Amino acid sequence: MRSYDLTPLYRSTVGFDRVFDLLDTLGKTEAGGYPPYNIERVSENDYQITLAVAGFAEADLDIEVREQTLTVTGRRPDGDETRVFLHQGIAGRSFERRFQLAEHVRVDGARLVNGLLHIDLKREIPEAMKPRKISINGDDANNVKVLRGEKAA
Repeated sequence: MRSYDLTPLYRSTVGFDRVFDLLDTLGKTEAGGYPPYNIERVSENDYQITLAVAGFAEADLDIEVREQTLTVTGRRPDGDETRVFLHQGIAGRSFERRFQLAEHVRVDGARLVNGLLHIDLKREIPEAMKPRKISINGDDANNVKVLRGEKAA
């Protein structure tokens, strides 16, 4: 895999370090694809991440959000040494899966159903950042006075 050196960009930009860190993390692939997951857009501002965590109980799973990084961790208790498997095709190892969240995306809840961990996400754009319509008023006397700094009648 290719590796890119972003050092020259750090020298000539200010305030973009978060973007460069994100690019650096995206460039590194996670080891293996366990557990498998889906990312679904439920509606315009709602998303859902679903992880296949068969064999994990709620107590074995941990979900944490820190600095816009969602981390899902599964810790398995030590295996039962008395069991002898002729074939073991069900993965039961511990894992840590990370997801980068965009600004204004928050975790709305999580639930474990039939071996699938569903994490609901919601994008909440602040009122100040939402698009808004600006009305255009005619050229009446009140508008002209306000623009000139005079008191409207």
